[in-house]
Amino acid sequence: MSVHNVPSDPEGPAPAAAAPPRRWTLHGLNNGLIFSATYHGVRTLPRAVSYAIGRAGTWIAWRTMTRTRAAIADNLSAVFPAEDRAALERRALLTLRCYADDVIDFVRALGQVDAAPERVFEVATEYATLFAGLRQRGKGVLLLTGHFGNWEIGSMLIGNVLGLPLTIVAMAEADPTVNRIRLEIRNQMKADTIEVRQSLDTALHIRRCLTENRIVAMLVDRHYGKDRIPVTLLGRPAWFLRTPFLLAQGTGAAILPCSIERVAPGRFRVYPAEPVYVTTDLPREDALRHAAQQVATAIETRVRAHPEYWYHFYRYWDAQRDDYNGLG
Repeated sequence: MSVHNVPSDPEGPAPAAAAPPRRWTLHGLNNGLIFSATYHGVRTLPRAVSYAIGRAGTWIAWRTMTRTRAAIADNLSAVFPAEDRAALERRALLTLRCYADDVIDFVRALGQVDAAPERVFEVATEYATLFAGLRQRGKGVLLLTGHFGNWEIGSMLIGNVLGLPLTIVAMAEADPTVNRIRLEIRNQMKADTIEVRQSLDTALHIRRCLTENRIVAMLVDRHYGKDRIPVTLLGRPAWFLRTPFLLAQGTGAAILPCSIERVAPGRFRVYPAEPVYVTTDLPREDALRHAAQQVATAIETRVRAHPEYWYHFYRYWDAQRDDYNGLG
């Protein structure tokens, strides 16, 4: 049940040798029927009923989706290296429950944020001041985050509450019904969408948005093919997307690492890090890597604070190792 992407788990145990992750959107639960039922059901049912259904559903998923449970546990081993497999798999249940709660609160907020934003976001005026300062330079803002917390609800804050121009860069969904609903949701949040891998000039579209002093939001912790830059995350080598850092270097746009975390039922707080700028004082590649590492460190700080909000449902570290060995 998700307005984000839902994990999949084919029958049978995980293979002995880790394979590169399949495309995130290709799984049975992320289809138009289930997605649509979730979207409309959560908006209709009382919050307590949705939470109860979410708890039951995630417990069933945790018990039956053995590969997903093991993948979450393996990912969390970087945060809790001293814990055994059983303890890590218990943490996987909490991750699934937090994910369900985030989804429920996101969908419910769609009908509430315009009328009463203070019920959804804490200290929203502080964020208005932050973005005003970053946009004073007239070069746009790259809002970068990872698959952590409730990244989608940030669009409501920027578009609906603060009324700032926002563009979301995202991969198109495999299911056309799912993709249509997600685009409708972003329209409600007054956000434009650039779908990656749909044309050869995606980077030019993003650059144009930055020159128009828009805020461009991207998830950077899953790279696409050779669009990657090495970082250290939770003490391990990983790849982040390279394009946003190239764009920041070329346009002078500010980079704002940021996460949005659920602090109470239906209530969220933004945790921005210090703005990052791609320096001109270092050789080009060193400057890009330095900026990327600053973003990785900001994401790592929040993951260590709340690892239950870290939403990778495949073996994240296996994908990173495969690519570092030249297989990705």
